[in-house]
Amino acid sequence: MEQEFDKYGILLNKDIKLHRKHFKEFAKLHGIKCIYRAPIPGKTFDTHGDLEANYQPGIVVNTIFHEHPDQKTMKKMGWVAELQEDQILIEVPYDLADIQVGALFIVPSGIDNAEGRVFRVISMQTIMVYPYAITCAIAPEYFDRDEPNLTKDFKQENFTMLIDNEEDD
Repeated sequence: MEQEFDKYGILLNKDIKLHRKHFKEFAKLHGIKCIYRAPIPGKTFDTHGDLEANYQPGIVVNTIFHEHPDQKTMKKMGWVAELQEDQILIEVPYDLADIQVGALFIVPSGIDNAEGRVFRVISMQTIMVYPYAITCAIAPEYFDRDEPNLTKDFKQENFTMLIDNEEDD
């Protein structure tokens, strides 16, 4: 009698966790350490949201980067390779907590004593059978550098007030 896991292959059983562990070890040896910040449950994000208030504290995650993947690599990963979009793809462990579109990754800078760049996850994909990692497309996050006295201190009254004169109609 044929066993249940023989339909899909011998690796689709409780040993699947071994392959996920191998990916984590590979990422630890060859990957880049990034800081991962997941959104707080129940919070929504937009392009004008505060990055400190809406995200959980950062944790260090080893990631594998594919900065400029070619069509062959994109096809193997299951992405639409014909679009020729210039995306940055990273692979993260499958069991990364609260991974979702909108999560942040802070990538360390290659320049000494410089701040890391913040990237937002814009899409995610993984294979359906036997997933070991999640591939995320990331895009840079830009910051507004407004002075706090312009956005939080409204004691100044230097704005123009529009007066509606009914006689002008």
